Amino acid sequence: MTSQSRSLPAEQGAMLLLVVLVGLNLRPFITGPGPVMEMIRTGTGLSYVGMSMMTLLPFLLMGAGAFISPRLQARWGTRRGLLTALALLMLGSGLRLVVPNGASLLFTALLCGMGVAFVQSVFPGIIKQHFPGRMAMVTGLYSAMIMGGGAMGAQLTPWLAGAGHHWQQALAWLAVPVVLAWLCAHRVLAEQGGRRPEPGLATRLLARPRTWQLMLCFGLVNAGYSTMVTWLAPYYQQLGWSATRSAGLVSVMALAQAVSAVGITLLARGQDRRPWLWLTLVLQGIGFAGLLFQPGLAPWVWVAVCGMGLGGNFSMSLVTALDHLPVPQQAGALAALMQGGGFLLAAMGPLAVSLLQQASGSFAGGWALHLGLVAVVLLTTLQFDPHRYARAMAQARA
Repeated sequence: MTSQSRSLPAEQGAMLLLVVLVGLNLRPFITGPGPVMEMIRTGTGLSYVGMSMMTLLPFLLMGAGAFISPRLQARWGTRRGLLTALALLMLGSGLRLVVPNGASLLFTALLCGMGVAFVQSVFPGIIKQHFPGRMAMVTGLYSAMIMGGGAMGAQLTPWLAGAGHHWQQALAWLAVPVVLAWLCAHRVLAEQGGRRPEPGLATRLLARPRTWQLMLCFGLVNAGYSTMVTWLAPYYQQLGWSATRSAGLVSVMALAQAVSAVGITLLARGQDRRPWLWLTLVLQGIGFAGLLFQPGLAPWVWVAVCGMGLGGNFSMSLVTALDHLPVPQQAGALAALMQGGGFLLAAMGPLAVSLLQQASGSFAGGWALHLGLVAVVLLTTLQFDPHRYARAMAQARA
């Protein structure tokens, strides 16, 4: 597969298929357990804090992976690394068929998190390399597939569990689409020469305050996402909803994310991404406020609005990071670091909310927490003036 911008239409189509399949598989292993959490707790004896580790551990690995993946990419190359990462995700999902206890279930979350960590670190750079003229649009598609995959996981597991499958079987079925992604990657990237990361680039990027600002914003927003996929269904189950009905809320959120992730990248015009980032943050604020103050009034509306804000912000954050540097490898490294530090922060969301739940007996305090975090992100993004990108990243491009 060539990396030239004027690739043949068939090659471009094959790469788009890879974007779709890879994106679809990056979230089901996280969103799948939430709707059947009570079944898992009964079967494993895990507490609410223990269940939060199902999300916390993968997010921690996604964060750490951004700092480790460039070295692995330098040693293995992009193709070999991506195939290995997808194989780990496949293995982690498949092993859930035979997990005997909570500890082994958390081990599968580690395996899945290790695989996704590498994929998320390298894939934005792959997109910018193969689609330089349509980077924003394809990034939006990639983001939408991630969110759509989240909806798939949230909907499939309670449906399978309700159709007579044990919760282990329901979770293990999520390995099947990973097989398709692996086969596509093996085919599409068969002739791609792996480009090595630029020596010292990560160090130079970490010396720039802007890198840390991007991490902060990405992390605090995705803490909202990790909390929603972990605790939204249990929150409404505490209010009397069934597992299937509460899973529908998670699916609505994820579908709204997918629509927004594509839609906002198509609507966004101009180099200044801040108005669109602010729009996504306002939507999140409305959604969290509704869940906090009027959870029973219009839950589908609050969840959809919040999902639109989360999905749109995810794709626009990736685009904003990629905008900062003109060279695809450098921009991809910045996006990887943003995701790395960001996911380390995002991992704390479910844990913080589980502790609030244990202290108060309700998940409501979590929505108040995320309202405050949205305000912090909004203030930070004021500094993302595109006319100052070159100054902000000057030493990083040395």
